[in-house]
Amino acid sequence: MTSTDVRDEAEDSGPSGYAAARLRLLTEGARSGPPRRAALSGLTDDWLAGLFTAAAPGLRGASLIAVGGYGRGELSPRSDLDLVLLHDGSDPEAVAALADRLWYPVWDLGLALDHSVRTPAEARRTAGEDLKVQLGLLDARHLAGDLGLTAALRTTVLADWRNQAPRRLPELQELCAERAERQGELQYLLEPDLKEARGGLRDATALRAVAASWLADAPREGLDDARRRLLDVRDALHLATGRATDRLALQEQDQVAAELGLLDADTLLRQVYEAARLISYASDVTWREVSRVLRSRSVRPRLRAMLGGGKPVTERSPLAEGVVEQEGEAVLARAARPERDPVLPLRAAAAAAQAGLPLSLHAVRRLAATVRPLPTPWPAEAREQLVTLLGSGRPTVEVWEALEAEGLVSRLLPDWERVRCRPQRNAVHVWTVDRHLIETAVRASEFTRRVSRPDLLLVAALLHDIGKGWPGDHSVAGEIIAQDVAARIGFDRADSAVLAALVRHHLLLVETATRRDLDDPATVALVARAVGTQSTLELLHALTEADALATGPAAWSSWRGSLVADLVRRVSAVLAGDVPEDAPATAAAVVTAEQERLALESVATGGPVLALRAQTEPPAGDTAEAPDGPEPLGVELLIAVPDQPGVLPAVAGVLAVHRLTVRTAELRALELPDGVEGSVLLLDWRVAAEYGSLPQAARLRADLVRALDGSLDIAARLAERDAAYPRRRGVVAPPPRVTVHPAASRHATVIEVRAQDAPGLLFRIGRALEDAGVRMRSAHVSTLGANAVDAFYVTGPEGDPLPGEEAVAVARKLEETLRG
Repeated sequence: MTSTDVRDEAEDSGPSGYAAARLRLLTEGARSGPPRRAALSGLTDDWLAGLFTAAAPGLRGASLIAVGGYGRGELSPRSDLDLVLLHDGSDPEAVAALADRLWYPVWDLGLALDHSVRTPAEARRTAGEDLKVQLGLLDARHLAGDLGLTAALRTTVLADWRNQAPRRLPELQELCAERAERQGELQYLLEPDLKEARGGLRDATALRAVAASWLADAPREGLDDARRRLLDVRDALHLATGRATDRLALQEQDQVAAELGLLDADTLLRQVYEAARLISYASDVTWREVSRVLRSRSVRPRLRAMLGGGKPVTERSPLAEGVVEQEGEAVLARAARPERDPVLPLRAAAAAAQAGLPLSLHAVRRLAATVRPLPTPWPAEAREQLVTLLGSGRPTVEVWEALEAEGLVSRLLPDWERVRCRPQRNAVHVWTVDRHLIETAVRASEFTRRVSRPDLLLVAALLHDIGKGWPGDHSVAGEIIAQDVAARIGFDRADSAVLAALVRHHLLLVETATRRDLDDPATVALVARAVGTQSTLELLHALTEADALATGPAAWSSWRGSLVADLVRRVSAVLAGDVPEDAPATAAAVVTAEQERLALESVATGGPVLALRAQTEPPAGDTAEAPDGPEPLGVELLIAVPDQPGVLPAVAGVLAVHRLTVRTAELRALELPDGVEGSVLLLDWRVAAEYGSLPQAARLRADLVRALDGSLDIAARLAERDAAYPRRRGVVAPPPRVTVHPAASRHATVIEVRAQDAPGLLFRIGRALEDAGVRMRSAHVSTLGANAVDAFYVTGPEGDPLPGEEAVAVARKLEETLRG
């Protein structure tokens, strides 16, 4: 039977005919989705129009209007009928009689009805007082009666909405936020409310209202399809339960999946989550745009007055190479070339997260449309930017979701696709698999001071459950995937093996601590054999806690924490007896010809001598060079300077003033050839410009000479720059941690610093050590993502290791300086 046949049957048979036709329509196996909703709306339109005409054949100045979901033509099998009987107030008694003849047949059929009887003035006044009424009237659709009356009301309501948008949209945003707080996020709930939860049908309707205001608009790609998918699920839910419900309960998910022709309940939830994620992201972008427009409207008149009526200039502040901040978002710089800069998506994401800013929709879409794929293995900068993004704390989530929305995450990490939006049917878990992995990275960023390799910790956090997209034990499957991903993103074989081991054993500590007898030596020995080294144990301990905290409130407690810590202490004791001490880090290194040349020139001139050498590799995805040459990876900076106090803070300060980022650094005393008097310090550093081009070597040398002789006040220059660029909102980093490793070297005291990398950090460390009166034998500096992990080998004035109490005092003073 066609939809025309159904509607003819309804018109011929009155209410009973409508009921039969409605039942036939809802039980047609071949009809579902938008066609069925449209047919049901049309069938109901015709029936109600017939009731109106039969009840008031000669009545003028009245019309029947569908509003809300019915006004949009989105009738699900058990949806309410939202109706307004509009009248001009000329014949109240006739309108009251008409209302009875309309409402009672609806109730007699057992249909839910939300109704009102109003004049246009009453409808307008009620809409002004009640936001929900106004939203419903935005979708008003004429059913029967005086079309002019309906059209006039629609025009008035829409004009009011646009005029009042600056006041009403913030009210709507607050309403959405309150609802999300009550109902949770649809994309993560095991029993979600398809309508009320964040990312559900209510939010999709709110986006339509924002678009109707003409103040801002939502990203449209995929939005209609996401809305349709949720409506299809609600239709199937109504048919499966026979009730007007929007909550997708666990016991009904298999039946709903079967109604939709899906494989199983997990497939159903994954489709729901994908739709909700798209609507949630569109909501975030849209409300951000609304706030920007409203803020711009309030500020612009004052700016025009200050500028004498001229057009205000939009301020753009640099964040990283190719990335700037504009109006509260991270956007691409005008000179950015995504098609030639494959690292730009990760650099932009890391810069945005570090600054606590969202990535603009336009920037993400441009990157998705134009950026070239990264080579395999990734260049070092790409890996560092990924680590920086993962280590940025809570802002990572929003930035990662922006990359996810445009498909960039799956392009960077193809294995991500199997865990994306994957539900976890475990009451302990509060997130889908993919969001749990990001949450674990967020938690792990709080523990980067506890481990010597924060980069491995953060990447392990991202990958520890990656095997859940495959059959079998997810830890076993994940080990293989992690090894492959680690090699692809540029970790060497040893680091890849550590990452694979962390993924394979990420449940080992908590399961052993809570399920085995820790007093049994065999238990501890088994864990020690699986872990292998102290550094892996350190990483696994931090990963275990981050994983548990990211799972949900029931997964971690002080009791569990104490058991795991006890196990770690016992395993560490076993490993300490089996693992030989590391070779002294101060062992002599081979001196190259260039280093010797620089050292001799430094002795001859009595001042610093430096050389810059660019490090390059072929452009992404190419084995041959592009027409414009290879892409730069960074610059190796070699400096030879006569041994004297203050070398480290002077060099570090000059680099910070010139906005050069130090990625790795080594400082050591150089053995000179026989017959050459003097002592020379050699600094071998890898640096990169924060943005813009590198300074000339001659300018760097001139400033270094001034810094060493005291004529250049580095501290003042850095303070001026900090004052000119106020600290941004964003990541609240863990506090710095300074520790002494007395057994790490027989020749010096090793002081290790773990802190958030920042401009001038190495300058502050070097100056604090100089102020403490210690001599520096060598320094080994590395930047792992956003974390600096630096080791300094220091001695007393006579060249001996510091006494224990003095070493602790120096470390404590340095930590206080960095925290201050």
